[in-house]
Amino acid sequence: MKDFLKYTLATIVGLIACTIILSVIGIVSIVGIAASAGSATTTTITENSLFKLELKGTVNERVVENPFAALMGEKQSALGLNDILASIEKAAENDLIKGIYLEAGNISAQPASTEEIRNALLRFKQTGKFIVAYGDTYSESDYYICSVADKIILNPKGIVDWHGLASQTIYFKDLLDLAGVEMEVFKVGTYKSAVEPYTSMEMSAENREQITAYITSIWDNMVENVSLSRGISAEKLNYYADQYMAFCPTEECLAAGLVDTLLYKDATKDYLKQLMNTDEDDRLEVVTLDDVKNIQKNVPLDKSGNIIAMYYAEGQIVDSPSTSVNTSPEIVGDKVCTDLRKLRDDDNVKAVILRVNSPGGSAYASEQIWNEIVQLKAKKPVIVSMGDFAASGGYYISCAADTIIAQPNTLTGSIGIFGMFPNPHKLITDKLKLNIETVKTNRFADFGAMGRPFSSAERAIMQRYINEGYANFIQRCADGRGMANADIEAVAQGRVWTGEMAQNIGLVDLLGDIELAEEIAAEKAGIESYTLISYPKEQNMLATLLDKTKESYIEARIGKLAGDLKQELNLLYNIDNWSHLQARMPYEIHLMY
Repeated sequence: MKDFLKYTLATIVGLIACTIILSVIGIVSIVGIAASAGSATTTTITENSLFKLELKGTVNERVVENPFAALMGEKQSALGLNDILASIEKAAENDLIKGIYLEAGNISAQPASTEEIRNALLRFKQTGKFIVAYGDTYSESDYYICSVADKIILNPKGIVDWHGLASQTIYFKDLLDLAGVEMEVFKVGTYKSAVEPYTSMEMSAENREQITAYITSIWDNMVENVSLSRGISAEKLNYYADQYMAFCPTEECLAAGLVDTLLYKDATKDYLKQLMNTDEDDRLEVVTLDDVKNIQKNVPLDKSGNIIAMYYAEGQIVDSPSTSVNTSPEIVGDKVCTDLRKLRDDDNVKAVILRVNSPGGSAYASEQIWNEIVQLKAKKPVIVSMGDFAASGGYYISCAADTIIAQPNTLTGSIGIFGMFPNPHKLITDKLKLNIETVKTNRFADFGAMGRPFSSAERAIMQRYINEGYANFIQRCADGRGMANADIEAVAQGRVWTGEMAQNIGLVDLLGDIELAEEIAAEKAGIESYTLISYPKEQNMLATLLDKTKESYIEARIGKLAGDLKQELNLLYNIDNWSHLQARMPYEIHLMY
């Protein structure tokens, strides 16, 4: 019996040990496969190469490769704006690359990002190299980028979707009423419309006014730039937009000057061979974005030890990381403060560029980041480069910088505060037929309790709290911009402005891109030689694999299916994790291209 137990126990221990060993081997194998799938190796470029840049996917500031996407055979759908801009610059510098071939593919990018890409392509053209664009279908974003090309080619049965801009808002109040949930809202700012979808079923006059103003500003800027590139008057471009060119015969697009020629893709390939002086029977030497971004940049090694830090602050501003179907980047207050403190204490860092792409979020986290920016600025120059959004909390963390740079189509401002609390008392009492009894020692011991609406005294307390937060926000902006409180108040009230409009009212200093921010940072730091380093450091493949679990991968896929509703659903999903004060621009800004 003893031997039986001994051997049985030994067998069990052996099985457990074997399981552990196999698990470790499995994890290591997965990491190895994922690492090899996403590993970056230096690309070798052959003579007479063509850079093919596919305008396909969603553009974010930076992208960490998803190992599960690689393992499951899916192509990375997200594009890093930093990779696109750097690759265009490398292609301009590399003598082996003769030109860029843009292939339209319905790129998903906000107006400021398309402006960055377009400007980079214009700089590329200054080298004397060519740009050719081809599309079966040009979305409006595709066409805006491709309008810089020397030749725009359209499939004979293709589409140029040139029709203007629109912004849609989805309202939820009646749906919440059906569920028996009422939103208790406290806000300051006539134009602070982030709460509207939850409290109304129609757009306020003020919100309609601000949306009309900023989409008109964005559209006018697009029309002006296309007009310069294509030699078509703004009046004609607006006329063509009113014809809805997507449903017009391609011959009309050709006659209008929107495109230069009609060719199928195989004929386009032959045309490219002619440009590249490649024999008809030879294959084109083509390099892709993945290839070019791994080319060693052709710059001399900097030995000064000087660093200009490019710190990326992208996503919602939150007090702590959220766990939801939203896998988008976040600006986590504590982490950003720690990172900025390290940059402040690093004597090799001579200036910091804060790259802000955020619609805002937690007012508390924004205040903490603002404080770190002020302390950082006391030791070294801080330049803000605004991306697609730098609004509300995004502007809060920007306002203290030495210089603020935005794209004309950046959405910024939205200086306002709100608090929003779901009140399910009708669901609890009317629909679920529950009764909640409360015993308390003091007047506000059950502040905001479920089962009843806010009392008038509770509402007064909350509104006072919101008012104080707004006054603090105004003061931060006034101090940072060197303006009177009254002047900030006149352009605040939660109103959203484009970068171009914001410059005219003093909220932005200059219009330009990341390259301009780098030039100003070096100038203010008084340095000519430096290394530009991006922060925070991107995760390595192992950290990414451990972070992006299978569960989060599946959640991301579900989030993708939610489409335009994803942001609003995520807002409700995480509302219990919000800080009381929110400095956030409207979620309903869905520009339709």
